[in-house]
Amino acid sequence: MNIKIVFFSIVFLLQAPMFAQELITPEKAVSLALENNYGIKIAKTDVEIAENNADILNSGYLPTLTGNAGANYNLDDTEVGFSDGTNRVLNGAESSSYNASVDLDYTLFDGLGRSYDYKQFKETKQLTELQARETIENTIVQLFTIYYNVAELIENKDAVAQTLAISKDRLIRAQYQFDYGQANKLASLNAEVDINNDSISFMNTLQELNNAKRDLNFVLGNTIPYDFTIDTEVAFDNLYDRSELLAKTRNNNISILQVNKNIDINALEIKSETSAYLPTVGLSGSYGWNKNNNNAASFAAYSINTGLSAGLSLSWNLFDGGSTITNVRNAKVNLEAQKILKEQLLVSIVRDFNNAWDDYENKLSVYRLQEHNIKTAQNNFDRTKEQFKLGQINSIEFRQAQINLLNAELSRNQAKYLAKIAEMQMLQISGDLLNIEF
Repeated sequence: MNIKIVFFSIVFLLQAPMFAQELITPEKAVSLALENNYGIKIAKTDVEIAENNADILNSGYLPTLTGNAGANYNLDDTEVGFSDGTNRVLNGAESSSYNASVDLDYTLFDGLGRSYDYKQFKETKQLTELQARETIENTIVQLFTIYYNVAELIENKDAVAQTLAISKDRLIRAQYQFDYGQANKLASLNAEVDINNDSISFMNTLQELNNAKRDLNFVLGNTIPYDFTIDTEVAFDNLYDRSELLAKTRNNNISILQVNKNIDINALEIKSETSAYLPTVGLSGSYGWNKNNNNAASFAAYSINTGLSAGLSLSWNLFDGGSTITNVRNAKVNLEAQKILKEQLLVSIVRDFNNAWDDYENKLSVYRLQEHNIKTAQNNFDRTKEQFKLGQINSIEFRQAQINLLNAELSRNQAKYLAKIAEMQMLQISGDLLNIEF
């Protein structure tokens, strides 16, 4: 590639971000995700359905009211015999009847089954809310994994751009030295090779950055139609108490909360199935109107009835072939299974928390060491640069110091954001993720 083409390409890429960009802070990113992320939207619809199911309209406590109406028409050939021995034949005798009624049915008592079912709907609604919270927590961790990847790539881009600028200055110096006979062409050629390599690194980093921004925009529900930048400042909370977070893990971890809710639901399921042992008492009522238009063979030409009727019924399933016994037994087994699952989860999440805590502490220590390493690499590069200007070292040694500084910066950037992501994963396990300020 011609070195001038490289220069123009890199200058354009370096200047492109100078246009106005919207700053997406962590707070704004969370707000956009909560409002527009597709997974969270679906979770909200599940909660809405659970709320509908837990409404009084789905409880079975309300009566049913039914309206009925009907009409019949008959055309008959009729022969009627009388007691005096005479008879009468009617051909084409017409008759009709009409009816209308409003019927009310209400279950007074069903063995408390609907009461337990209604309570299950309420508990299921709360379980669905916990599942929605889990979706939100997972989405936030996913969001910041991508968010901090963008931040890392932004800082990497700046570091590579700085390295490229140093290589360009070195090329200019080598060309001046060659023009004035102070150096051979090899120094200039080496500088051109390094510029090409740095240019490739810059363009690859920029491509990765653009891809990561698209990923972030997708998590945010594609709500940012133009280029944007993000806040690369990261703060770490050094006031975490391990024992306090572990206690929160046992009480507030989303998986534990869900299994607790499942235990409550299964306990109600046992009571609901047991209610089948008891009788059902029902109340029915009706207000109706009936009219009959009789044929000529009847003593009355027509009749009209209007009135109220009411009834009370009792139904008791004395034996249903063992289905109720089986259902109760299975419900008890399911409850026991949920309790075993909770015991397993408690052991599992304590292990996961300890791993997450140690991982966070380790990554934070690595980041602090990398911060110190940056100072050492920068100091080494500054001294090497002075020696290079004085001609005391060659371009290979200078390039090595330059690469060491770049690698130290890239490692520091990676360590910083890995530590922050580890912190968020630790908070998620402890159930405290949604209680912090982003």
